[in-house]
Amino acid sequence: MDLTLTDEEREIRDWVRTFVTKELVPLESQVLERERRGERGITLDEVKTLQDKARESGFFGIQTPEEHGGMGLGAVMNALLEAELGRTFVPFKFGGEADNILFDANAEQQETYLRPTIEGTRHSCFAITEPGAGSDARNIRTTAVRDGDEWVINGEKTFITGGDIADFTMVFAVTDKERGADGGVTCFLADRESGWTSTPIPTMGEWGPASLSFADVRVPHSAILGEEGRGFELAMRWIGKGRYLLPARALGACERLVEMAMEHARNRVTFGEPIANRQAIQWMIADSAVEIEALRWLVLTAAWQVDHAVDSRQAQSMAKLYGGVHANEIVDRVLQIHGGMGYTRELPVERWYRELRLLRIYEGTDEIQRRTIARNLLSGHASVRGHLG
Repeated sequence: MDLTLTDEEREIRDWVRTFVTKELVPLESQVLERERRGERGITLDEVKTLQDKARESGFFGIQTPEEHGGMGLGAVMNALLEAELGRTFVPFKFGGEADNILFDANAEQQETYLRPTIEGTRHSCFAITEPGAGSDARNIRTTAVRDGDEWVINGEKTFITGGDIADFTMVFAVTDKERGADGGVTCFLADRESGWTSTPIPTMGEWGPASLSFADVRVPHSAILGEEGRGFELAMRWIGKGRYLLPARALGACERLVEMAMEHARNRVTFGEPIANRQAIQWMIADSAVEIEALRWLVLTAAWQVDHAVDSRQAQSMAKLYGGVHANEIVDRVLQIHGGMGYTRELPVERWYRELRLLRIYEGTDEIQRRTIARNLLSGHASVRGHLG
């Protein structure tokens, strides 16, 4: 496996590194101050301004296929760029992105939903999780009943990322109770004007999920995304679109956090010498460095498999599990090294502490990843020897 970057790939990576350093990191103090006041750390207009600045340099639609105006970069490059973005907690992603399943839209839907989403003039959300259907997505209870040329949707969705700012949603509902997830779930494109409502859900972090309520929401038959009854397949494709990208962002955060810890350890003097000379501190730094390097290779291995059309589900689950567990251990050590100041909201360590905790829950909990990994091994679908055999 040769992961040497080409000159072009290195240039792309370095541009993003510079963008993060010059455009995003300087905003961190402002973001922390706003969040302490209970405000949004960075507004949608400010994000749009940053996205436009990046677009002027050609950075638009990192993962979006070239035929839709994007860069169409591969998985390894996406992982590397996500790690660079992860080096700051300022919430930002490059413009020109749309949920992968939106590319299944027909020609009319592409004009109404896909292209405006890519251009950033519309905002979507993916709505499958329900109060009684989190990890068990097959247990969704939201229903859609056909009435002539319309479907009437009733139900509740919860913990929907972007649900409070979205002007349309991809909502999954049971259209055939007998078949359920095996051919009885359909995905609908529902504009907010159709009548669904959203309510923000306060969390320990700055992630802003929402609950969505559907009470006799009517959408036309033409609102079906993909095929009727094939929605669960779309949902699984969305969920598995790139689990390696979550630990990739955590990788960047851990790199930055450990760099901050080392800088603090060199400058913090107790009993006449820097705490960097204490073995206890050195071991925390050493353990963190080893875990960061292991996470790097888990992420890159999963991304490499995606690029080479190898079944990457096992590798992605391993990267997601390892990244979630060890990123939380690393940020805990970094907070400990910073002592009392690390616990305050003056420094970003406490902010990252709350943010990284989410990695062990959303888009597949630790327990679901362990189940997936074990089942793949016990069924013979995967081997402890890895994909090389």
